Amino acid sequence: MKHAFRIGERVALRPLELEDAELLRSWFNNPEIHQHLGQHRALNAAAEREWLEGLHKRAEDHVFGIALRETGALIGCCGLHRVVLPHRSAELGVTIGEPARLNQGYGGEALRLLLAYGFDTLGLHRIELRVHENNPRAIRCYERLGFRREGEKREARWWAGRWWSVLEYAILEREWARLQAGG
Repeated sequence: MKHAFRIGERVALRPLELEDAELLRSWFNNPEIHQHLGQHRALNAAAEREWLEGLHKRAEDHVFGIALRETGALIGCCGLHRVVLPHRSAELGVTIGEPARLNQGYGGEALRLLLAYGFDTLGLHRIELRVHENNPRAIRCYERLGFRREGEKREARWWAGRWWSVLEYAILEREWARLQAGG
């Protein structure tokens, strides 16, 4: 696969390119997706291009496209954000943008590649995330990967006419290493 950074069984992580801007914008403006991102404003072409052009300048963000190995088609993106090396911590984010690719394990496979990169290459100690309680598919994925729930920000988010809690999860390097060793 062209420009693959990390390769899994069915997906690869690759750099995001300016040519991906229109596809990313269509995902991030989709209400089914942006509700889980905490995004409330429409994203225009200029904003998406500016974000993509600035990615390489932000050392604290490690963002990748999730592409199918077989075809190279971009189906999502994931990243480690706010990487703080003195504390060896980062925040994880992921989106599967192609609805036809949901519930097929692609997100979990991509996150295993991303976690291996974070712990084994960057030397991180802790990777954390926030997930809205109305996203059970993501919660199941994170828990299967070994993330442990650490907290809850009660009724911290208004969406679709009601309040939702924001759940906080994390995984530590020793927990990741134990899972990789089969324990």
